Amino acid sequence: MGGIGSGRHWHWNTKNTTADYRSIDVRRWAREGFLTPGRSFGWQWSIDGEKVANIQVQTEHGQVRLNYRSRDYGDEWENHDYPVRLLSQPCHYGGHREWFACPAQGCGRQVAKLYGGRIFACRHCYQLAYPCQREAGFQRGQRRADNIRERLGWAENPDIWEGIKPKGMHWRTYHRLLEELDDAEYRSNVGWANFISQKFGNLT
Repeated sequence: MGGIGSGRHWHWNTKNTTADYRSIDVRRWAREGFLTPGRSFGWQWSIDGEKVANIQVQTEHGQVRLNYRSRDYGDEWENHDYPVRLLSQPCHYGGHREWFACPAQGCGRQVAKLYGGRIFACRHCYQLAYPCQREAGFQRGQRRADNIRERLGWAENPDIWEGIKPKGMHWRTYHRLLEELDDAEYRSNVGWANFISQKFGNLT
């Protein structure tokens, strides 16, 4: 069973995107009721239904304690057991919201997510970009188009360029989304043509 940090994407010095790292989300743990003091639970990550990594968590007053093991390329397994402070922020309409305080030395940022390498730390400490920040222009356009098509209920069939209005959607919203879809597809096509031209030159 692999632990946190085992494998190519989990090397301490690798600069990737947030999607390349396993993460823990304090908002999800709060929704699941896992942040009640005295609670112990396991958290795991799976690929195609197969568990590839896991950690043990103990919730205490004002913090959670993480227990797991990690290793870099070919190194011996290293055991980790350390606390991560929880920061509570009052909400405007009552209740409160929990945040992690990044446990990396010299950090302490208030964040919702921590990313697992040798230790769990915020994306700033790992110098991680969001996936959209590494996309080329045509990729951003296509991602926007895909999101619109999914909202319109057309995502299951990529060959459908014009479909029917989703039930319950206002016509004004529907026509606005169609315009945004056309614009996103246009930007994607132009961006792709520019990308090919820059990469391979004029092929004609």
